[in-house]
Amino acid sequence: MFIIAGLGNPGSKYEDTRHNVGFDVIDRISKEYHIAVDTRKHRALIGKGVIDGIKVILAKPQTFMNLSGESIRELVDYYKVDEATELIVIYDDISLDVGQLRIRKKGSAGGHNGIKNIIAHLGHDVFMRVKVGVGEKPKGYDLADYVLGHFSKEEKEKMEVAYEKAVQAVRMAGLGEIDEAMNQFNRKG
Repeated sequence: MFIIAGLGNPGSKYEDTRHNVGFDVIDRISKEYHIAVDTRKHRALIGKGVIDGIKVILAKPQTFMNLSGESIRELVDYYKVDEATELIVIYDDISLDVGQLRIRKKGSAGGHNGIKNIIAHLGHDVFMRVKVGVGEKPKGYDLADYVLGHFSKEEKEKMEVAYEKAVQAVRMAGLGEIDEAMNQFNRKG
């Protein structure tokens, strides 16, 4: 079984913002694999389903981004998954160009408060991640305002492609092809 968690903030005022790309990827996975993500459990909206013969839990933590670890910890404990090999976290990354992906098996939080909180609650940084680039904050912008802002029309087009790639990357990681996903998606352009 895999837990596939997309990070974001609950509520309509945060929909389609840079910080909610994790939720957006979960929505794409939900649609593609016909898994309704509408059950409230473990401080998240979850959906249970199967992708390529593998049981999955899709999760959108409802704790707000900076407390994502609280929900992730509950999910990992309840479903008794090995977070190093059976947890995939999808989230936004301002150090990557808009639409660029970076797949990792472990690593630091890189300044991302949601990931910092997950690492604090798990007690380690060894879990798979799919980082989706939302672009660097322009000079003079407040970081919170930037990540809670919306994409331009041109950026939205790039993000649609990125979401498709992220769904593929998650599928590959779930099939044990994380290295292949890294080779395929961890490059610019």
